[in-house]
Amino acid sequence: MNGYGKVARADPCVMELVSRLAREPWTDRPACVHPVLSAVARAVHDHSSLSGRRELLPLAPRFIDTSRVGFEYSARLVALCVSTALTVGEVRPDERRRIRAAHETALHLLGSQDRPGGAARWWLPALGRWGEPFYRTFVAPEHAAEAVAVTARSANGDVRARALLKQCLAQGAVRPRPSCSASARKSGS
Repeated sequence: MNGYGKVARADPCVMELVSRLAREPWTDRPACVHPVLSAVARAVHDHSSLSGRRELLPLAPRFIDTSRVGFEYSARLVALCVSTALTVGEVRPDERRRIRAAHETALHLLGSQDRPGGAARWWLPALGRWGEPFYRTFVAPEHAAEAVAVTARSANGDVRARALLKQCLAQGAVRPRPSCSASARKSGS
């Protein structure tokens, strides 16, 4: 069985609902959603109250077909999350160091800085053509999720985290290509 239709619990996270809407196997990491956007949604869900989690569910259709390659979208999402965390969050010293390095890397990838910051100084040049998928899939989602956790600890964290998720969705409002909904139609929906 491929997992489609499995319901792990009565109150799914928004990413699980997206996987269902996109006719993908039941997962909180649907292929049709950009990995950074998916990480932000999971982090917002994890740091929200029960009522806050329910308010995320109507956003599900907006996540479909947001997956894309390239540094720009990943870096914009990380920069947005990190900027928000540094502005509104209660940042501990160890988090501040990591978040600032994440911000420097995102700004570098957006062309705002000549040299990458943080650990990206080493892995970005070393990985060459594999740098973008590595950043999009592993590095950027972690940076964004940590920034969401910091934002969620602030006053009105539920509201701020949900607003941040909506801002992230707005960053991807222009959808360059169909992915999961087209594949769902081909599979006989």
